[in-house]
Amino acid sequence: MSNNFKMVAKTLYGFEEILAKELRNLGAMNVVPGVRSVSFEGDTGFMYKANLCLRTAIKIIKPIASFRIRDENELYKEIYAMDWKAYLSADTTLAVDATVHSEKFTHALYVAQKTKDAIVDKIRDESGERPDVDLKSPDLRINIHIQKDQCNVSLDSSGASLHHRGYKTATNIAPINEVLAAGLLLLSGWDGQCDFLDPMCGSGTILIEAAMIACNIPANINRKGFAFEKWSDFDQSLFEKIISSSLNKTREFHFKIKGYDKAPSAVQKAEDNVANANLSEYIKIERQNFFLSEKYTEKHLHMVFNPPYGERLNIEMEDFYANIGNTLKRQYPGTDAWFITSNLEALKHVGLRPSRKIKLYNSHLESKLVKYAIYEGSKKAKYNENHRTQNS
Repeated sequence: MSNNFKMVAKTLYGFEEILAKELRNLGAMNVVPGVRSVSFEGDTGFMYKANLCLRTAIKIIKPIASFRIRDENELYKEIYAMDWKAYLSADTTLAVDATVHSEKFTHALYVAQKTKDAIVDKIRDESGERPDVDLKSPDLRINIHIQKDQCNVSLDSSGASLHHRGYKTATNIAPINEVLAAGLLLLSGWDGQCDFLDPMCGSGTILIEAAMIACNIPANINRKGFAFEKWSDFDQSLFEKIISSSLNKTREFHFKIKGYDKAPSAVQKAEDNVANANLSEYIKIERQNFFLSEKYTEKHLHMVFNPPYGERLNIEMEDFYANIGNTLKRQYPGTDAWFITSNLEALKHVGLRPSRKIKLYNSHLESKLVKYAIYEGSKKAKYNENHRTQNS
């Protein structure tokens, strides 16, 4: 008999297909992409593995009930009717998170409060004692999702968002989210098979995620813990086997990963974070102004970066983006350059035609991930060379 059960991995807008591919590669069953989420099936060991290894998931939740409700009294009644002693006792601390998309239920905090009341009342009525609420580090985190009149109740197996990888102690202004960084890299096709550069590396997040992808290191190997480790049925020896098995799948990396930043403070922070992630042997960071730099390798170069935008730094956007285009064109032949920006007006000043544009969100800002393929010489010269090769 199969011990598989349904789970849902939450993600950022635009990463659904990438996450679905990650899940299939890990061995998930019945993978179905949704909106900012992917549902799948697996067993308890797979739930541990998904939390440890997925790069583009924010949370892994385990649905335990689903029902229709018309008002808060029905919500209370349905939650109270559930068998909560299977998941917690009076000694267990809990927290409830709620998301609502409904005309009848408009306040997520109120829904969370009503759910908490029903659970606490049920445990107290059965045992004579009530469990405590702990919003920071509960033994059990419960997730409520209401869509119109449909209520889904899930257990949150992750706890804090999975972008908290555990390697970042130093950040700059508005650092890029680790899940966003990993998603940009995977969307760009980065697989660790050539040299890599982040020319505006800030606190080093893109570099670290790039190295972890290149070496197939589990995304959350440095993380302090997961919510499932506090569950009553947590299997420590199974989890240790999952960690060991995942680490056995790491691979060697034979190219260079470099990061530039012109601010000495950013270089120091990036170096600290790289050291925290135990990746100093793979990543080299230099104090360098990208606009004064040249391509450091004669081979093909893969570039992914997150340039500053008006909200973060006071810079002349039109000139800045024109400089990006000029630097790529003149100093970086044989490069695939990808970057994300929420300043869609400034993109027009790059002066190069992007070969791809992908709509994403950086925090709440609508953004574009754009690709500029910089050829060796001009496109025309490349075409002529290819034409000659084919006809020789």
